Amino acid sequence: MSGTVERRYDVVIIGSGAGGGTVAQELAPLVRNGQSILVLEKGPRFADHEFTGVELEMAEALYEEGGGFLTSDGSMTLAFASAYGGSTVVYTGTSLTAPERVIRGWGVPGLDHADLVRRSAKYAEQNSVHLLEESLINDNNRLFVVGGRAAGYAVEQFPVNVKGCRGSSLCNLGCPNQAKQGTNRVQLPRAERAGVEVVTRAEVLRIGADQTLDVRVVAKPAGAKGAPPEWPPGEHRVRAGLVVCAAGAIGTPALLLRSGLAARLPRLGRDFTCHPALILVGEHPRVITNDVGHPKSYFVDRAAEERFVLETCMYFPFVTAKSLTGFGASHSAVMQAFPRLQMILLLVCDRATRENGITVDGAGRPVVHYRLMPDTIDGLVRGTRAAARILFAAGARRVHAPAEPPLIDAAEAGRIEQRITAQHFRPGTMALSAAHLMGGCAMGRTA
Repeated sequence: MSGTVERRYDVVIIGSGAGGGTVAQELAPLVRNGQSILVLEKGPRFADHEFTGVELEMAEALYEEGGGFLTSDGSMTLAFASAYGGSTVVYTGTSLTAPERVIRGWGVPGLDHADLVRRSAKYAEQNSVHLLEESLINDNNRLFVVGGRAAGYAVEQFPVNVKGCRGSSLCNLGCPNQAKQGTNRVQLPRAERAGVEVVTRAEVLRIGADQTLDVRVVAKPAGAKGAPPEWPPGEHRVRAGLVVCAAGAIGTPALLLRSGLAARLPRLGRDFTCHPALILVGEHPRVITNDVGHPKSYFVDRAAEERFVLETCMYFPFVTAKSLTGFGASHSAVMQAFPRLQMILLLVCDRATRENGITVDGAGRPVVHYRLMPDTIDGLVRGTRAAARILFAAGARRVHAPAEPPLIDAAEAGRIEQRITAQHFRPGTMALSAAHLMGGCAMGRTA
């Protein structure tokens, strides 16, 4: 790398999201002892005024590939941020501690659920996690509670990490009111105040055998959002005493594959899971409050019994339009009813399989290979039926779902099993997306 700038740090953290930002904060006291700590973030750092809430503008600025990152066969969109703070900038703030059965299933030595609960309590306090006050619960959420209970489901409230929420409902585009307490608001600023250095627009291309990182810093494009990089644009070589990879379930495996570590880590890139998701909508006969108030306040957890979870949600016009099944008159009718729509997000708890994973192409870019397994399709069918029951029980006059035709009238509420069947859940025929990206870099003894 001719003309490369060389630097040396005791610790280099790759990624600034929930993982990297938290590690940066926890290691920050080492700076007082003379240790040097660096965080490298591929995405930019945004100023408060840049969070405008304009859907396409913010999606292009915040998300990897503008929110259009696709699996290799194009059947599913994967949503993850590329920014200072990672995906904590764009999620809704829901903050749950992983259940004991999940931690047990991972089988990672030293990872104990009781210890995790204790640590989670610390960060819940740090990030202002609490149950949202009643004034910010809108009709979209209340109807989910009413319909869910009427349909016989146990409805629970999400704890969320917000402080001073004003109910803009723009969480997924970056909070315009600075209320969401992600690592960009809490852990990273604390780390920087303690002397940790954070460099944005800095992509780590590979890690050498001697823990030397090849880093490319890119200039801020003309007219783009975000601050310029803290280092001069160009190639940099960073020598690290310790490297922490926290670049996400896609970024970390891709980096380690580019670094030639596949032989040492035989499961590298494998066992990718993502909770494939569908947006289901019900049209009510009256206008409801759905685009103001916190968008995600309640959920129904059927993960252990039926492999799905239902959550309240409210997405923006473009995301909603691309997420509806079908085209033409029925699609247009649903979009025109936007002020009357109730939305439910269905997430399926998919199993880790060797077939689903991450590779890199000839240019070193990540490629995600994902195939729906039969039990995942079964979870989609079961979850869609459950969502339809809730929507009808809440008073919806019709429901839009993967079916033929996709609009199901209330008069057919008793025929949900016949109308919603597995034949309508083939890859490429429904608008699947995923934002819970996991796996690809196992931690256990057999990694």
